Amino acid sequence: MTDVVIALDVGGTVVKCALVSPDGTVQHTERHATGRDRGPDAIVATILDVAEGLAATAHKDGLRPRAAGLVVPGVIDEATGTAVWAANLGFRDVPLKALLEKRIGLPAMVGHDVRAGGIAEARLGAGREYRYVFVLPIGTGIAAALVVDGVAYAGAHGAAGEIGHIVVRPGGPPCGCGQFGCLEAVASAAAVARRYAERTGATTEGADRVAALATAGDPDAAAVWQETVDALADGLLTGISMFDPEVVVVGGGLAEAGDALLVPLRTALRARITFHREPVLRKAALGDAAGCLGAALLALDSLGEPS
Repeated sequence: MTDVVIALDVGGTVVKCALVSPDGTVQHTERHATGRDRGPDAIVATILDVAEGLAATAHKDGLRPRAAGLVVPGVIDEATGTAVWAANLGFRDVPLKALLEKRIGLPAMVGHDVRAGGIAEARLGAGREYRYVFVLPIGTGIAAALVVDGVAYAGAHGAAGEIGHIVVRPGGPPCGCGQFGCLEAVASAAAVARRYAERTGATTEGADRVAALATAGDPDAAAVWQETVDALADGLLTGISMFDPEVVVVGGGLAEAGDALLVPLRTALRARITFHREPVLRKAALGDAAGCLGAALLALDSLGEPS
C-alpha cells in the first residue's frame, strides 16, 4: 500500500488539494470553492470536509494517508498550528491544527501559504540548485519567503516575509495595511491594472494585459509597467540587502509576463546594486501548484520522510 499525505492550500476563493506520496508524486488532485461569502466558519467547515473527503478517497484508491499539511495566508503561529490573523479569510485565532487532527485522526501541520510555496520552489522548483532562495510571488498582493537549506524563515511571530508592506513610494497610493506607498499598493497585479485604469480611464483584463499593451507600444501601459518594474527593483534591493540570497524566484500572476517582466527587472535591479552581490533572477517553475506541494512537504517533514 502506498503512503500519502493530504495537502491543502487555502486561498481567498479556492482550496487546492492533493494526495502526495513521499517521493513527491501527486496521486490525486482536487479543487473546491472556499465558501468565503458565507464567513470564516464556513471556510473552516469546508477545509475539514475536504480533508476528510481526501482521506476517504485515499483509502478507496488503496492509498494510506499518514498526515496532513494545510497552508493558509495571513499570520500563522506554526508551532501551535493557529491562524492568528488572515484578513482575506476572516480568520482570528483559529486552531486549525487541532481541528484538523480531531476531524481526520492524523497528525497535521499548518503553515503559511507563501512560505510553503517558497519551500516547494526551493526544493523542487526554480531554486533547487541553491541554498539561499528568496521567493517573491506577485499576485493580488506581494509577499516573500526566505528559504535556507530547504527551510523557510517564519520570524518571531509568524509574520516574516511581508515585503509587500515596505514603503517604496512615500505618500503614494493607500495600502490595505494603512500605510501609503507600499510595494503592494504600487506593484501588485491588482495595482498595475488599477493604475492603468486610473491613467487612461480604460479597464483591462489584468496586469498581463497591461504588460502586453506595453510590449505593443502603448505609451500609458509602458509608463505603468516601468513604474512597476522600478518599484519592484527598489523593494527587491531591500530584500537583497537584508538577506543576501543566491537566487530570487519571481512567481505569481505578474511573473506570467515572463521576459517582459524579468528582463527589465534584472536591468533595474543591476542599476541599483552597489556593494551587494547580484542574485540570479528566475521565474517560478511550479505555478499555482507551489502552495499545495509546499503543504505536502510540511506534512512529509513532520513524518521524517525524505522529500
